[in-house]
Amino acid sequence: MTGPTRVLVTGAASGLGAALVRAFVARGDQVLATDLGADVEVPGAAYLPLDVRSDADWERARAWVASEWGGLDVLVNNAGVAGGGRIELTSMDDWAWITEINLFGVVRGTRTFVPMLKQQGSGRVVNVASLAGLVHPPGMGSYNAVKAAVVAFTETAAHELAPFGVRCSVVCPSYFRTNLIASLRGDDPDVAEKLSAMVEQSPIGADDIAAAVLRGIDDDVELIIPDEPARTAYELKRTDRATYDALMRKTAERMKERAPQGEPAETTEG
Repeated sequence: MTGPTRVLVTGAASGLGAALVRAFVARGDQVLATDLGADVEVPGAAYLPLDVRSDADWERARAWVASEWGGLDVLVNNAGVAGGGRIELTSMDDWAWITEINLFGVVRGTRTFVPMLKQQGSGRVVNVASLAGLVHPPGMGSYNAVKAAVVAFTETAAHELAPFGVRCSVVCPSYFRTNLIASLRGDDPDVAEKLSAMVEQSPIGADDIAAAVLRGIDDDVELIIPDEPARTAYELKRTDRATYDALMRKTAERMKERAPQGEPAETTEG
């Protein structure tokens, strides 16, 4: 693939989505940016409001692409929200919310455009997951689970769509500077504080991740791990599971010492 010409990006008004739109536009691609806002200016791109939870919005996006472009080269399912918290502090409402957006949003987008891509006999689906889809630290059960599901769904789609000439990639970055934490929901302020600090202190920006994603697309990479910290963490899990588990358990021990809000710290009598 020498470079996509018609690209749809969800969650495009800010963060990684906006960086991806800038990167695609900069190299001359046609881009349809989508997000929740009704009136959003995205330089160099067309814009369409799209809530990834809405079947009607997805159908409207498909109709726009068919009418204006007659096809699609790259679908980027990027829209997502943040969630975190220890198991007993994550409500079922929060589980449903993050699953509906981060997983079912990807599924809805892919299902919407697969018939078009199959008919073309070409195209690529790019699903933005996270390092949390490959490496699963404590205190992030809901986020880890939905991102791991995105990784599994993308691999399944890659196998299923390959006979039709359609390619799939999943993107798994580590922490990078973005506004994702603004969407964070949960009742575990200790975890929220730690996640916010890791995002804010990261030396990696959204534009860095976007550039790596485009390189991965051009190189036909199915598992795009776009930054060195993410590659290091995943490699440790793959090659030295004992050390990886020890690090994760140490993190869990530190969390144990910081009792969840409203719960007394554990004490030992003797």
